[in-house]
Amino acid sequence: MATPAKKINLSGLARKLVLDGLLEEEAAQEHFQGALKKKQPFVAYLVENDLAPSSEIALAASQEFGVPLLEIDSLELDLDVVKLIKEDLIKKHHALPIFKRGKRLYIALSDPTNLQALDEIKFAVSMNTEAILVEEDKLAKLIDKTLEEMDGGLGGMDDDMDDLEDLEVADETTDQEEDDGDIDDAPVVKFVNKVLLDAIKKGASDLHFEPYEKIYRVRFRIDGVLMEVAKPPLVLSSKIAARIKVMARLDVSERRVPQDGRIKLKLSKTKSIDFRVNTCPTLFGEKTCMRILDSDAAALQIDMLGYEDHQKENFLSNLHKPYGMFLVTGPTGSGKTVSLYTGISILNQVDINISTAEDPVEINLPGVNQVQVDERTGMTFEKALKAFLRQDPDIILVGEIRDLGTAGIAVKAAQTGHMVMSTLHTNDAPQTLTRLQDMGIQAFAVATSINLITAQRLCRRLHGEYREPLEMPKEALLDEGYTEEDVAKGIKLFEPVTGNEDCDTGYKGRCGIYQVMNISDAMKRLIIEGANAVQLADQAAEEGIWDIRKSGLAKAMQGMTSLSEVNRVTVE
Repeated sequence: MATPAKKINLSGLARKLVLDGLLEEEAAQEHFQGALKKKQPFVAYLVENDLAPSSEIALAASQEFGVPLLEIDSLELDLDVVKLIKEDLIKKHHALPIFKRGKRLYIALSDPTNLQALDEIKFAVSMNTEAILVEEDKLAKLIDKTLEEMDGGLGGMDDDMDDLEDLEVADETTDQEEDDGDIDDAPVVKFVNKVLLDAIKKGASDLHFEPYEKIYRVRFRIDGVLMEVAKPPLVLSSKIAARIKVMARLDVSERRVPQDGRIKLKLSKTKSIDFRVNTCPTLFGEKTCMRILDSDAAALQIDMLGYEDHQKENFLSNLHKPYGMFLVTGPTGSGKTVSLYTGISILNQVDINISTAEDPVEINLPGVNQVQVDERTGMTFEKALKAFLRQDPDIILVGEIRDLGTAGIAVKAAQTGHMVMSTLHTNDAPQTLTRLQDMGIQAFAVATSINLITAQRLCRRLHGEYREPLEMPKEALLDEGYTEEDVAKGIKLFEPVTGNEDCDTGYKGRCGIYQVMNISDAMKRLIIEGANAVQLADQAAEEGIWDIRKSGLAKAMQGMTSLSEVNRVTVE
Protein backbone atom coordinates (compact mmCIF):
# COMPACT_ATOMS: atom_id res chain seq x y z
CA MET A 1 0.00 0.00 0.00
CA ALA A 2 1.42 3.36 -1.05
CA THR A 3 2.37 5.78 1.69
CA PRO A 4 0.17 8.91 1.54
CA ALA A 5 1.98 12.14 0.78
CA LYS A 6 2.88 14.18 3.81
CA LYS A 7 0.44 17.05 4.29
CA ILE A 8 2.01 20.49 4.27
CA ASN A 9 0.58 23.38 6.24
CA LEU A 10 0.18 26.00 3.56
CA SER A 11 1.27 29.53 4.32
CA GLY A 12 2.30 32.65 2.50
CA LEU A 13 1.27 33.00 -1.12
CA ALA A 14 -0.05 29.42 -1.43
CA ARG A 15 -2.47 30.04 1.43
CA LYS A 16 -3.60 33.33 -0.12
CA LEU A 17 -4.35 31.62 -3.45
CA VAL A 18 -6.52 29.05 -1.64
CA LEU A 19 -8.39 31.74 0.27
CA ASP A 20 -9.02 33.68 -2.94
CA GLY A 21 -10.42 30.58 -4.61
CA LEU A 22 -7.71 30.37 -7.25
CA LEU A 23 -6.70 26.90 -5.99
CA GLU A 24 -8.39 24.14 -4.05
CA GLU A 25 -6.53 23.29 -0.86
CA GLU A 26 -5.78 19.70 -1.91
CA ALA A 27 -4.63 20.89 -5.31
CA ALA A 28 -2.45 23.56 -3.70
CA GLN A 29 -0.87 20.87 -1.48
CA GLU A 30 -0.16 18.71 -4.53
CA HIS A 31 1.27 21.58 -6.57
CA PHE A 32 3.42 22.79 -3.70
CA GLN A 33 4.94 19.33 -3.35
CA GLY A 34 5.41 19.15 -7.13
CA ALA A 35 7.34 22.41 -7.09
CA LEU A 36 9.54 21.19 -4.23
CA LYS A 37 10.22 17.94 -6.07
CA LYS A 38 11.28 19.79 -9.22
CA LYS A 39 13.24 22.35 -7.16
CA GLN A 40 11.24 25.07 -8.86
CA PRO A 41 9.66 28.25 -7.41
CA PHE A 42 5.99 27.65 -6.56
CA VAL A 43 4.64 30.45 -8.76
CA ALA A 44 6.81 29.40 -11.71
CA TYR A 45 5.50 25.83 -11.33
CA LEU A 46 1.87 27.02 -11.35
CA VAL A 47 2.25 29.23 -14.41
CA GLU A 48 4.39 26.82 -16.41
CA ASN A 49 1.79 24.07 -15.98
CA ASP A 50 -1.23 26.40 -16.60
CA LEU A 51 -2.58 25.76 -13.11
CA ALA A 52 -3.43 29.39 -12.35
CA PRO A 53 -3.37 32.67 -14.33
CA SER A 54 -0.15 34.63 -13.90
CA SER A 55 -1.95 37.99 -13.71
CA GLU A 56 -4.34 36.84 -10.94
CA ILE A 57 -1.49 35.33 -8.91
CA ALA A 58 0.42 38.63 -9.13
CA LEU A 59 -2.64 40.69 -8.14
CA ALA A 60 -3.39 38.44 -5.16
CA ALA A 61 0.23 38.62 -3.98
CA SER A 62 0.33 42.40 -4.29
CA GLN A 63 -2.87 42.82 -2.25
CA GLU A 64 -1.84 40.35 0.42
CA PHE A 65 1.73 41.48 1.02
CA GLY A 66 1.62 45.15 0.03
CA VAL A 67 4.38 44.78 -2.57
CA PRO A 68 4.12 47.10 -5.61
CA LEU A 69 3.12 45.38 -8.88
CA LEU A 70 5.21 46.56 -11.83
CA GLU A 71 4.28 46.33 -15.52
CA ILE A 72 7.54 45.36 -17.22
CA ASP A 73 6.48 45.01 -20.87
CA SER A 74 8.20 48.26 -21.83
CA LEU A 75 10.95 48.21 -19.21
CA GLU A 76 14.46 48.93 -20.53
CA LEU A 77 16.99 47.17 -18.33
CA ASP A 78 20.50 48.35 -17.58
CA LEU A 79 22.70 45.29 -18.18
CA ASP A 80 25.33 46.71 -15.83
CA VAL A 81 22.76 46.43 -13.03
CA VAL A 82 21.80 42.89 -14.06
CA LYS A 83 25.45 41.84 -14.08
CA LEU A 84 25.75 42.76 -10.39
CA ILE A 85 24.62 39.22 -9.59
CA LYS A 86 25.74 35.97 -11.20
CA GLU A 87 23.62 34.24 -13.79
CA ASP A 88 23.26 31.06 -11.75
CA LEU A 89 21.68 33.11 -8.95
CA ILE A 90 19.18 34.63 -11.39
CA LYS A 91 18.21 31.18 -12.60
CA LYS A 92 18.13 29.58 -9.15
CA HIS A 93 15.64 32.04 -7.67
CA HIS A 94 13.97 33.24 -10.87
CA ALA A 95 14.81 36.76 -9.77
CA LEU A 96 16.16 39.68 -11.78
CA PRO A 97 17.75 42.93 -10.57
CA ILE A 98 16.05 45.73 -12.51
CA PHE A 99 17.41 48.98 -11.04
CA LYS A 100 19.28 50.39 -8.08
CA ARG A 101 19.02 53.54 -6.02
CA GLY A 102 22.07 54.34 -3.97
CA LYS A 103 22.87 51.22 -1.92
CA ARG A 104 19.49 49.57 -2.52
CA LEU A 105 18.97 47.00 -5.28
CA TYR A 106 15.42 46.34 -6.50
CA ILE A 107 14.71 42.72 -7.45
CA ALA A 108 11.90 41.59 -9.76
CA LEU A 109 10.15 38.53 -8.29
CA SER A 110 6.89 36.72 -8.97
CA ASP A 111 6.69 35.51 -5.34
CA PRO A 112 7.37 38.29 -2.78
CA THR A 113 7.61 35.70 0.03
CA ASN A 114 10.82 34.32 -1.46
CA LEU A 115 12.96 35.86 1.28
CA GLN A 116 15.78 33.39 0.61
CA ALA A 117 16.32 34.97 -2.82
CA LEU A 118 16.50 38.48 -1.37
CA ASP A 119 18.90 37.36 1.38
CA GLU A 120 21.27 35.51 -0.97
CA ILE A 121 21.37 38.42 -3.42
CA LYS A 122 21.91 40.85 -0.55
CA PHE A 123 24.87 38.79 0.64
CA ALA A 124 26.29 38.48 -2.91
CA VAL A 125 26.22 42.20 -3.76
CA SER A 126 26.61 43.69 -0.24
CA MET A 127 23.57 45.90 -0.85
CA ASN A 128 20.09 46.10 0.66
CA THR A 129 17.49 44.41 -1.51
CA GLU A 130 13.82 45.14 -2.04
CA ALA A 131 11.23 43.07 -3.90
CA ILE A 132 9.29 44.37 -6.90
CA LEU A 133 6.38 42.13 -7.90
CA VAL A 134 5.92 41.18 -11.59
CA GLU A 135 3.79 38.63 -13.41
CA GLU A 136 5.55 35.27 -13.69
CA ASP A 137 5.14 34.73 -17.43
CA LYS A 138 6.41 38.23 -18.22
CA LEU A 139 9.31 37.81 -15.79
CA ALA A 140 10.31 34.52 -17.45
CA LYS A 141 10.40 36.16 -20.89
CA LEU A 142 12.37 39.14 -19.56
CA ILE A 143 14.93 36.85 -17.90
CA ASP A 144 15.41 34.83 -21.10
CA LYS A 145 15.75 37.98 -23.20
CA THR A 146 18.19 39.59 -20.76
CA LEU A 147 20.42 36.52 -20.46
CA GLU A 148 20.53 36.25 -24.25
CA GLU A 149 21.67 39.88 -24.49
CA MET A 150 24.28 39.20 -21.83
CA ASP A 151 25.61 36.33 -23.97
CA GLY A 152 26.50 38.92 -26.60
CA GLY A 153 28.88 40.54 -24.11
CA LEU A 154 30.46 37.22 -23.05
CA GLY A 155 28.16 37.03 -20.04
CA GLY A 156 26.65 33.66 -19.32
CA MET A 157 29.00 31.81 -21.60
CA ASP A 158 28.45 28.65 -19.56
CA ASP A 159 24.98 28.41 -21.14
CA ASP A 160 24.63 25.49 -23.52
CA MET A 161 28.27 24.55 -23.02
CA ASP A 162 27.18 20.93 -23.27
CA ASP A 163 26.66 21.63 -26.98
CA LEU A 164 30.33 22.56 -27.23
CA GLU A 165 31.74 19.40 -25.69
CA ASP A 166 31.86 17.57 -29.02
CA LEU A 167 32.84 20.67 -31.01
CA GLU A 168 36.25 20.19 -32.52
CA VAL A 169 38.25 22.19 -35.01
CA ALA A 170 39.87 19.80 -37.45
CA ASP A 171 43.65 20.24 -37.75
CA GLU A 172 43.71 23.32 -35.53
CA THR A 173 47.41 24.03 -35.80
CA THR A 174 49.44 27.08 -36.61
CA ASP A 175 53.08 27.74 -37.23
CA GLN A 176 52.78 31.20 -35.71
CA GLU A 177 54.16 32.00 -32.31
CA GLU A 178 51.30 33.10 -30.06
CA ASP A 179 53.46 35.26 -27.84
CA ASP A 180 51.01 38.10 -27.44
CA GLY A 181 48.43 35.98 -25.61
CA ASP A 182 45.64 37.18 -27.88
CA ILE A 183 44.14 33.73 -28.29
CA ASP A 184 44.80 32.27 -24.83
CA ASP A 185 41.54 33.71 -23.51
CA ALA A 186 39.04 30.99 -22.55
CA PRO A 187 35.95 33.27 -22.60
CA VAL A 188 36.84 34.40 -26.13
CA VAL A 189 37.24 30.79 -27.27
CA LYS A 190 33.85 29.90 -25.76
CA PHE A 191 32.25 32.98 -27.28
CA VAL A 192 33.49 32.24 -30.79
CA ASN A 193 32.41 28.59 -30.49
CA LYS A 194 28.97 29.64 -29.29
CA VAL A 195 28.55 32.15 -32.13
CA LEU A 196 29.43 29.48 -34.69
CA LEU A 197 26.96 27.03 -33.17
CA ASP A 198 24.23 29.66 -32.98
CA ALA A 199 24.78 30.48 -36.65
CA ILE A 200 24.39 26.81 -37.58
CA LYS A 201 21.27 26.38 -35.42
CA LYS A 202 19.62 29.50 -36.84
CA GLY A 203 20.33 28.55 -40.43
CA ALA A 204 22.63 31.50 -41.16
CA SER A 205 24.56 31.58 -44.42
CA ASP A 206 27.17 34.21 -43.43
CA LEU A 207 28.67 35.66 -40.23
CA HIS A 208 30.14 39.16 -39.95
CA PHE A 209 32.46 40.25 -37.11
CA GLU A 210 32.74 44.02 -37.47
CA PRO A 211 34.90 46.50 -35.48
CA TYR A 212 33.96 50.19 -35.49
CA GLU A 213 35.25 53.21 -33.62
CA LYS A 214 32.99 52.80 -30.57
CA ILE A 215 31.26 49.43 -30.98
CA TYR A 216 31.95 45.88 -32.08
CA ARG A 217 29.09 43.85 -33.46
CA VAL A 218 28.32 40.38 -34.81
CA ARG A 219 25.73 39.94 -37.54
CA PHE A 220 24.22 36.85 -39.19
CA ARG A 221 22.75 36.70 -42.67
CA ILE A 222 19.60 34.62 -42.27
CA ASP A 223 17.35 33.99 -45.26
CA GLY A 224 19.34 36.59 -47.19
CA VAL A 225 18.91 39.41 -44.65
CA LEU A 226 21.56 40.64 -42.19
CA MET A 227 20.58 40.93 -38.53
CA GLU A 228 22.58 41.90 -35.46
CA VAL A 229 22.97 39.09 -32.91
CA ALA A 230 25.63 40.31 -30.44
CA LYS A 231 27.68 43.29 -29.32
CA PRO A 232 30.84 42.06 -27.57
CA PRO A 233 33.04 44.62 -25.79
CA LEU A 234 35.13 46.60 -28.27
CA VAL A 235 38.36 45.72 -26.45
CA LEU A 236 37.88 42.07 -27.44
CA SER A 237 37.82 42.73 -31.19
CA SER A 238 41.47 41.86 -31.77
CA LYS A 239 41.25 38.73 -29.60
CA ILE A 240 38.16 37.47 -31.44
CA ALA A 241 39.84 38.11 -34.79
CA ALA A 242 42.98 36.30 -33.62
CA ARG A 243 40.99 33.32 -32.38
CA ILE A 244 39.19 32.95 -35.72
CA LYS A 245 42.50 33.26 -37.61
CA VAL A 246 44.02 30.47 -35.55
CA MET A 247 41.01 28.25 -36.25
CA ALA A 248 41.35 29.04 -39.99
CA ARG A 249 45.15 28.49 -39.92
CA LEU A 250 45.91 32.06 -40.97
CA ASP A 251 48.84 34.28 -40.04
CA VAL A 252 47.89 35.78 -36.67
CA SER A 253 50.65 38.41 -36.82
CA GLU A 254 49.59 39.75 -40.25
CA ARG A 255 46.91 42.41 -39.83
CA ARG A 256 47.60 44.65 -42.83
CA VAL A 257 46.41 42.54 -45.79
CA PRO A 258 43.32 40.39 -46.44
CA GLN A 259 43.63 36.66 -45.78
CA ASP A 260 41.53 33.66 -46.83
CA GLY A 261 41.16 30.45 -44.88
CA ARG A 262 38.84 27.63 -43.96
CA ILE A 263 37.52 26.11 -40.74
CA LYS A 264 36.12 22.60 -40.41
CA LEU A 265 34.02 22.12 -37.28
CA LYS A 266 33.39 18.53 -36.25
CA LEU A 267 30.01 18.61 -34.52
CA SER A 268 29.98 14.85 -34.04
CA LYS A 269 31.61 11.72 -35.44
CA THR A 270 29.41 11.84 -38.53
CA LYS A 271 28.63 15.55 -38.95
CA SER A 272 30.91 18.45 -39.78
CA ILE A 273 30.41 21.97 -41.10
CA ASP A 274 32.91 24.01 -43.09
CA PHE A 275 33.35 27.78 -42.85
CA ARG A 276 35.05 29.86 -45.53
CA VAL A 277 36.89 32.68 -43.76
CA ASN A 278 38.05 36.04 -45.07
CA THR A 279 39.70 38.79 -43.05
CA CYS A 280 39.93 42.37 -44.24
CA PRO A 281 41.75 45.26 -42.52
CA THR A 282 39.41 48.20 -41.87
CA LEU A 283 39.86 51.58 -40.26
CA PHE A 284 39.29 50.27 -36.72
CA GLY A 285 40.56 46.70 -36.92
CA GLU A 286 40.10 43.51 -38.91
CA LYS A 287 36.64 42.63 -40.15
CA THR A 288 36.07 38.90 -40.44
CA CYS A 289 33.44 37.39 -42.72
CA MET A 290 32.58 33.68 -42.66
CA ARG A 291 30.47 31.73 -45.15
CA ILE A 292 28.89 28.49 -43.92
CA LEU A 293 29.50 25.65 -46.38
CA ASP A 294 27.18 22.74 -45.65
CA SER A 295 27.89 19.64 -47.74
CA ASP A 296 24.30 18.50 -47.16
CA ALA A 297 23.29 21.12 -49.73
CA ALA A 298 24.74 18.86 -52.40
CA ALA A 299 22.08 16.28 -51.55
CA LEU A 300 19.31 18.63 -52.73
CA GLN A 301 17.02 17.17 -55.36
CA ILE A 302 16.02 19.20 -58.41
CA ASP A 303 12.42 19.38 -57.15
CA MET A 304 13.58 21.16 -53.98
CA LEU A 305 15.14 24.09 -55.85
CA GLY A 306 11.82 25.65 -56.84
CA TYR A 307 11.90 25.51 -60.64
CA GLU A 308 8.57 25.75 -62.41
CA ASP A 309 7.71 22.59 -64.38
CA HIS A 310 8.64 24.06 -67.76
CA GLN A 311 11.88 25.48 -66.31
CA LYS A 312 12.80 22.14 -64.75
CA GLU A 313 12.23 20.36 -68.07
CA ASN A 314 14.43 22.89 -69.86
CA PHE A 315 17.12 22.57 -67.16
CA LEU A 316 17.28 18.76 -67.31
CA SER A 317 17.12 18.43 -71.11
CA ASN A 318 20.13 20.73 -71.52
CA LEU A 319 21.98 19.20 -68.55
CA HIS A 320 22.16 15.83 -70.32
CA LYS A 321 23.56 17.18 -73.59
CA PRO A 322 26.99 15.67 -74.39
CA TYR A 323 28.76 18.99 -75.01
CA GLY A 324 28.29 22.75 -74.81
CA MET A 325 28.18 25.30 -71.98
CA PHE A 326 25.73 25.26 -69.08
CA LEU A 327 25.90 28.59 -67.25
CA VAL A 328 24.36 29.77 -63.96
CA THR A 329 24.36 33.48 -63.23
CA GLY A 330 23.31 35.78 -60.42
CA PRO A 331 24.74 37.90 -57.59
CA THR A 332 26.75 36.56 -54.66
CA GLY A 333 24.56 34.52 -52.34
CA SER A 334 21.90 33.70 -54.92
CA GLY A 335 22.38 29.93 -54.75
CA LYS A 336 24.44 29.43 -57.92
CA THR A 337 26.72 26.83 -56.32
CA VAL A 338 23.79 24.76 -55.05
CA SER A 339 22.18 24.78 -58.50
CA LEU A 340 25.44 23.69 -60.17
CA TYR A 341 26.08 20.96 -57.62
CA THR A 342 22.53 19.69 -57.94
CA GLY A 343 23.23 19.26 -61.65
CA ILE A 344 26.62 17.65 -60.98
CA SER A 345 25.00 15.23 -58.49
CA ILE A 346 22.53 14.15 -61.19
CA LEU A 347 25.38 13.58 -63.68
CA ASN A 348 27.76 11.93 -61.19
CA GLN A 349 27.77 8.35 -62.48
CA VAL A 350 30.51 5.72 -62.55
CA ASP A 351 30.89 5.98 -66.35
CA ILE A 352 31.39 9.77 -66.38
CA ASN A 353 34.63 11.63 -65.56
CA ILE A 354 33.91 14.94 -63.83
CA SER A 355 36.57 17.51 -62.90
CA THR A 356 36.00 20.84 -61.12
CA ALA A 357 38.14 23.92 -60.53
CA GLU A 358 36.81 26.09 -57.70
CA ASP A 359 37.84 28.96 -55.47
CA PRO A 360 37.15 27.70 -52.90
CA VAL A 361 35.87 24.12 -53.09
CA GLU A 362 32.64 24.65 -51.14
CA ILE A 363 31.03 21.21 -51.24
CA ASN A 364 32.90 17.90 -51.18
CA LEU A 365 31.43 15.37 -53.62
CA PRO A 366 32.71 11.76 -53.72
CA GLY A 367 33.32 10.63 -57.29
CA VAL A 368 34.17 14.14 -58.51
CA ASN A 369 37.78 15.28 -59.03
CA GLN A 370 37.91 18.68 -57.34
CA VAL A 371 40.80 21.14 -57.65
CA GLN A 372 41.31 24.10 -55.32
CA VAL A 373 42.29 27.24 -57.24
CA ASP A 374 45.02 29.22 -55.46
CA GLU A 375 46.42 32.34 -57.09
CA ARG A 376 49.35 32.40 -54.64
CA THR A 377 50.70 29.08 -55.87
CA GLY A 378 49.92 29.83 -59.51
CA MET A 379 47.02 27.37 -59.73
CA THR A 380 44.58 29.56 -61.65
CA PHE A 381 41.31 28.64 -63.33
CA GLU A 382 43.08 28.85 -66.67
CA LYS A 383 45.86 26.43 -65.65
CA ALA A 384 43.37 24.01 -64.09
CA LEU A 385 41.30 23.99 -67.28
CA LYS A 386 44.35 23.27 -69.42
CA ALA A 387 45.25 20.37 -67.13
CA PHE A 388 41.68 19.00 -67.23
CA LEU A 389 41.78 18.77 -71.02
CA ARG A 390 44.64 16.24 -70.65
CA GLN A 391 42.68 14.23 -68.07
CA ASP A 392 40.13 12.66 -70.45
CA PRO A 393 37.18 14.67 -69.05
CA ASP A 394 33.49 14.28 -69.87
CA ILE A 395 32.27 17.17 -67.73
CA ILE A 396 34.25 20.20 -66.54
CA LEU A 397 32.99 22.58 -63.85
CA VAL A 398 34.64 25.98 -63.54
CA GLY A 399 33.73 27.77 -60.33
CA GLU A 400 33.58 31.17 -62.04
CA ILE A 401 34.49 32.65 -65.42
CA ARG A 402 36.37 35.80 -64.41
CA ASP A 403 38.60 36.70 -67.35
CA LEU A 404 39.22 36.21 -71.06
CA GLY A 405 41.76 33.42 -70.56
CA THR A 406 39.36 31.25 -68.56
CA ALA A 407 36.42 32.09 -70.83
CA GLY A 408 38.41 31.27 -73.98
CA ILE A 409 39.51 27.82 -72.80
CA ALA A 410 36.00 27.04 -71.50
CA VAL A 411 34.45 27.93 -74.85
CA LYS A 412 37.03 25.84 -76.75
CA ALA A 413 36.37 22.88 -74.44
CA ALA A 414 32.62 23.23 -75.02
CA GLN A 415 33.20 23.24 -78.78
CA THR A 416 35.36 20.13 -78.73
CA GLY A 417 33.04 17.58 -77.18
CA HIS A 418 32.98 18.48 -73.48
CA MET A 419 30.18 19.67 -71.23
CA VAL A 420 31.38 22.81 -69.41
CA MET A 421 29.45 24.13 -66.40
CA SER A 422 30.25 27.48 -64.81
CA THR A 423 28.95 30.69 -63.20
CA LEU A 424 29.11 34.40 -64.01
CA HIS A 425 28.06 37.50 -62.13
CA THR A 426 25.41 39.09 -64.34
CA ASN A 427 21.87 40.28 -63.69
CA ASP A 428 19.98 38.02 -66.10
CA ALA A 429 20.46 35.47 -68.86
CA PRO A 430 20.51 37.84 -71.91
CA GLN A 431 23.16 40.04 -70.25
CA THR A 432 25.36 36.96 -69.86
CA LEU A 433 25.59 36.64 -73.63
CA THR A 434 26.76 40.23 -74.07
CA ARG A 435 29.06 39.98 -71.04
CA LEU A 436 31.04 37.14 -72.65
CA GLN A 437 31.42 39.22 -75.79
CA ASP A 438 32.60 42.18 -73.70
CA MET A 439 35.30 39.87 -72.28
CA GLY A 440 36.56 39.28 -75.80
CA ILE A 441 34.82 36.05 -76.88
CA GLN A 442 33.70 36.28 -80.50
CA ALA A 443 29.95 36.36 -81.13
CA PHE A 444 30.10 33.22 -83.28
CA ALA A 445 31.82 31.28 -80.46
CA VAL A 446 29.23 32.47 -77.93
CA ALA A 447 26.34 31.47 -80.18
CA THR A 448 27.67 27.99 -80.97
CA SER A 449 29.02 26.99 -77.56
CA ILE A 450 26.27 27.89 -75.05
CA ASN A 451 23.33 25.53 -74.54
CA LEU A 452 21.55 27.08 -71.56
CA ILE A 453 21.79 30.00 -69.12
CA THR A 454 20.01 30.01 -65.77
CA ALA A 455 19.72 33.33 -63.93
CA GLN A 456 18.47 33.17 -60.37
CA ARG A 457 17.69 34.93 -57.11
CA LEU A 458 16.67 33.71 -53.66
CA CYS A 459 13.70 35.24 -51.86
CA ARG A 460 12.43 34.54 -48.38
CA ARG A 461 9.68 31.94 -48.07
CA LEU A 462 6.53 32.83 -46.12
CA HIS A 463 6.02 30.87 -42.91
CA GLY A 464 2.82 28.90 -43.44
CA GLU A 465 1.41 29.71 -39.99
CA TYR A 466 2.28 33.41 -40.03
CA ARG A 467 0.86 34.88 -43.20
CA GLU A 468 -2.32 36.78 -44.00
CA PRO A 469 -4.14 37.65 -47.25
CA LEU A 470 -3.19 40.86 -49.04
CA GLU A 471 -5.91 42.70 -50.94
CA MET A 472 -4.79 44.83 -53.90
CA PRO A 473 -6.83 46.67 -56.54
CA LYS A 474 -6.65 45.51 -60.14
CA GLU A 475 -4.66 48.57 -61.27
CA ALA A 476 -1.98 47.93 -58.66
CA LEU A 477 -1.68 44.28 -59.72
CA LEU A 478 -1.26 45.29 -63.35
CA ASP A 479 1.38 47.84 -62.35
CA GLU A 480 3.31 45.11 -60.55
CA GLY A 481 3.47 43.05 -63.75
CA TYR A 482 0.48 40.71 -63.58
CA THR A 483 -1.50 40.31 -66.79
CA GLU A 484 -5.20 40.83 -67.44
CA GLU A 485 -5.47 37.05 -67.75
CA ASP A 486 -3.88 36.55 -64.32
CA VAL A 487 -6.29 39.03 -62.74
CA ALA A 488 -9.29 37.41 -64.45
CA LYS A 489 -8.34 34.01 -63.04
CA GLY A 490 -8.04 35.47 -59.55
CA ILE A 491 -4.85 36.36 -57.73
CA LYS A 492 -4.36 35.44 -54.07
CA LEU A 493 -1.44 37.20 -52.45
CA PHE A 494 -0.17 36.96 -48.89
CA GLU A 495 2.00 39.07 -46.65
CA PRO A 496 3.96 38.08 -43.50
CA VAL A 497 2.63 38.46 -39.97
CA THR A 498 5.51 39.83 -37.90
CA GLY A 499 6.25 39.88 -34.17
CA ASN A 500 5.68 36.17 -33.47
CA GLU A 501 7.66 34.45 -30.73
CA ASP A 502 9.09 31.66 -32.89
CA CYS A 503 9.16 33.56 -36.21
CA ASP A 504 9.56 37.29 -35.76
CA THR A 505 9.75 38.14 -39.47
CA GLY A 506 6.97 35.90 -40.79
CA TYR A 507 9.46 34.22 -43.14
CA LYS A 508 11.20 30.86 -42.80
CA GLY A 509 13.68 29.54 -45.35
CA ARG A 510 14.11 30.67 -48.94
CA CYS A 511 12.91 29.69 -52.39
CA GLY A 512 14.50 30.23 -55.78
CA ILE A 513 13.15 32.29 -58.65
CA TYR A 514 14.66 31.61 -62.05
CA GLN A 515 15.06 32.55 -65.68
CA VAL A 516 15.96 29.38 -67.60
CA MET A 517 16.92 30.36 -71.17
CA ASN A 518 18.07 27.88 -73.79
CA ILE A 519 19.79 29.28 -76.88
CA SER A 520 17.42 28.79 -79.81
CA ASP A 521 18.36 29.10 -83.48
CA ALA A 522 16.70 32.53 -83.59
CA MET A 523 18.72 33.59 -80.55
CA LYS A 524 21.93 32.38 -82.18
CA ARG A 525 21.25 34.47 -85.28
CA LEU A 526 20.68 37.58 -83.14
CA ILE A 527 23.94 36.99 -81.26
CA ILE A 528 25.93 36.66 -84.49
CA GLU A 529 24.26 39.81 -85.83
CA GLY A 530 25.44 41.73 -82.75
CA ALA A 531 22.13 42.15 -80.94
CA ASN A 532 22.23 43.86 -77.55
CA ALA A 533 20.87 42.49 -74.23
CA VAL A 534 17.49 44.23 -74.67
CA GLN A 535 16.93 42.69 -78.09
CA LEU A 536 17.93 39.26 -76.79
CA ALA A 537 15.54 39.66 -73.84
CA ASP A 538 12.69 40.55 -76.23
CA GLN A 539 13.43 37.42 -78.28
CA ALA A 540 13.41 35.29 -75.10
CA ALA A 541 10.03 36.74 -74.13
CA GLU A 542 8.64 35.94 -77.59
CA GLU A 543 9.77 32.33 -77.11
CA GLY A 544 7.83 32.15 -73.83
CA ILE A 545 10.87 32.23 -71.53
CA TRP A 546 9.99 33.76 -68.16
CA ASP A 547 12.27 36.45 -66.83
CA ILE A 548 13.16 36.54 -63.13
CA ARG A 549 10.42 39.08 -62.38
CA LYS A 550 7.69 36.91 -63.87
CA SER A 551 9.00 33.87 -62.01
CA GLY A 552 8.87 35.85 -58.76
CA LEU A 553 5.31 37.03 -59.42
CA ALA A 554 4.32 33.39 -59.97
CA LYS A 555 5.85 32.41 -56.62
CA ALA A 556 3.84 35.19 -54.94
CA MET A 557 0.63 33.92 -56.60
CA GLN A 558 1.40 30.44 -55.27
CA GLY A 559 1.61 31.82 -51.73
CA MET A 560 5.27 30.83 -51.36
CA THR A 561 6.52 34.37 -50.87
CA SER A 562 5.19 37.91 -50.61
CA LEU A 563 5.01 40.58 -53.29
CA SER A 564 7.19 42.87 -51.17
CA GLU A 565 9.87 40.18 -51.05
CA VAL A 566 9.73 39.73 -54.82
CA ASN A 567 10.13 43.48 -55.19
CA ARG A 568 13.14 43.38 -52.87
CA VAL A 569 15.12 40.90 -54.93
CA THR A 570 14.03 41.72 -58.49
CA VAL A 571 14.27 44.81 -60.66
CA GLU A 572 11.84 45.40 -63.49
